[in-house]
Amino acid sequence: MQSEAFTMTLTRYATRAAAFFDVDGTLVNATTMFEFLAHHLDARGRPEEYPAFRNRLDDMARAGADRSQRCRAYYEMYEGVPVSSVAEEGARWFAGRAGRPGFLIESALAEFRSHAAAGHVTVLVSGSFGACLNPLAEHLGADVLLCSRPEVRAGVFTGVIDTPMIGAAKADAVRRLAEEHRLDLEQSFAYGDHVSDVPYMELVGHPVVVGSDAEVIGHAAEYGWPRLAGGREQTRSTEGIRQ
Repeated sequence: MQSEAFTMTLTRYATRAAAFFDVDGTLVNATTMFEFLAHHLDARGRPEEYPAFRNRLDDMARAGADRSQRCRAYYEMYEGVPVSSVAEEGARWFAGRAGRPGFLIESALAEFRSHAAAGHVTVLVSGSFGACLNPLAEHLGADVLLCSRPEVRAGVFTGVIDTPMIGAAKADAVRRLAEEHRLDLEQSFAYGDHVSDVPYMELVGHPVVVGSDAEVIGHAAEYGWPRLAGGREQTRSTEGIRQ
């Protein structure tokens, strides 16, 4: 999501700073893609398909499938479903989930609000997709959403995705946004909770680690990056897809 207001603001100002936030484990205590898929299948009276799908992802991982392949398998689950109905489900899922205590990670949320108050462009960067993320972006008042974009034809998901917004794709998207809209990356901030966030965090002058993932903490210690408390311990082997 990139709002008209965001584009208009950038045309009025010179180069400016941004604050980039990973979502899962950084801003929210959730794996949005999987929580939403469970909701989606339950809403269609097919809850048994969710554990079967998770088992499929585990089998793919054991067989050597990389994260992009597993991510593509995820979006196949929406083949033939109207985009509008998935968006409505996303709004319902978020309304219920956001009301539970501990959903938003308070340390990162405080940083997000501080950057917004300072006039920084606020950007969410995630491998999840709009059904899960648009309600969150609207709730936070984020200026830009960089996320995975599944293919749509005639208002229906095809089940295909070209380039999931994971790993290096996040860095590419951040770099393009900065070039197109004159964002000053040296003066910008980036928040992430996992080593897969490092490529885009390295693009900015002020990277910040959220949570307690050992790999990214080690990287942060080596390069002197600050760390925020919060986030969650995540069992990556069972998540199937890092976002």
